[in-house]
Amino acid sequence: MSINRRDFLRGALAGGTLLAAGAPAEARPNKAMPPEAVGLLYDSTLCIGCKACVAACKEVNGMPPEFSTPEQYWDTPLDISGKTLNVIKMYKDGTGETKDSEKNGYAFMKVSCLHCADPSCVSACPVSAMTKDPVTGIVGYDKGACIGCRYCVAACPFGVPRFQYDTPFPQISKCQLCRHRMAEGKYAACAEVCPTGATLFGKVKDLHAESKRRLALKAGEEAVFPRGNLNTGDQSPHSARAAKYIPQIYGEKEVGGTQMLKLSAVPFDKLGQPTLPERSYASVSETMQHTLYGGLFAPLAFLGVLTFVAKRNVKDDENEAGHEKD
Repeated sequence: MSINRRDFLRGALAGGTLLAAGAPAEARPNKAMPPEAVGLLYDSTLCIGCKACVAACKEVNGMPPEFSTPEQYWDTPLDISGKTLNVIKMYKDGTGETKDSEKNGYAFMKVSCLHCADPSCVSACPVSAMTKDPVTGIVGYDKGACIGCRYCVAACPFGVPRFQYDTPFPQISKCQLCRHRMAEGKYAACAEVCPTGATLFGKVKDLHAESKRRLALKAGEEAVFPRGNLNTGDQSPHSARAAKYIPQIYGEKEVGGTQMLKLSAVPFDKLGQPTLPERSYASVSETMQHTLYGGLFAPLAFLGVLTFVAKRNVKDDENEAGHEKD
């Protein structure tokens, strides 16, 4: 029996038509962020690249050092990985003389989990190892439930979840916003140690308001920037001159919104942040799944079409064999 490419594609096309016609489904909207969701505001213009946040994250999460130099004197991760949940990267153009300048300048960018309002990793996980807290909105990971399928790695539009390939008992590694510290009244270590308030912790609704305040500042204007936890005011503020911000809050709308908001004076695509649609990928994929598998009618119809194509080819082969004998 043989099925040539043309017959298979015809069958697949016919099956696809039946799928679309036989199992309609209403598109699922983006899921809303919890009203009291917590997150981070990262202001690239305030970041000095000290990487205190990287060291603090390693310490409180028990992550091992990661070396990128031959001497191996210092923990020098180049990207997030199975050993590093948070890292600061640097953008440089031309001479790199001026901070927060797109031309002949440099800027910093924090890379870690953005805790999407409608996370693709949670939607893709078949065993609920990835979960979203209904109150805090934190996207957490349960290593005990994980089966190592790595669907979350493939699904994340930000490339955040990483798999530990170099350990005998691998698991997924990603920032969980230091949720294990919150029972003690603490918060994300990266925000706690940031000397300039470049990384700020708080409720997302308040971080959004703070972002709007900063965007309204005039470039060069002396301003005060909160540090630590925005909602508790646990640290004295930092004074600095406002930068000429890009008029965008990254994470406000991307894939339905994220709980980590970002501000910058350099275009976000230059800083490695992907340009993404407002509709979440999870809502798109789940709508397609419900369309295809609703009531099991569509898969059966598709299987029937492929069976018909296969049987027709069997008959064609038999007829050809008969002609050859004659």
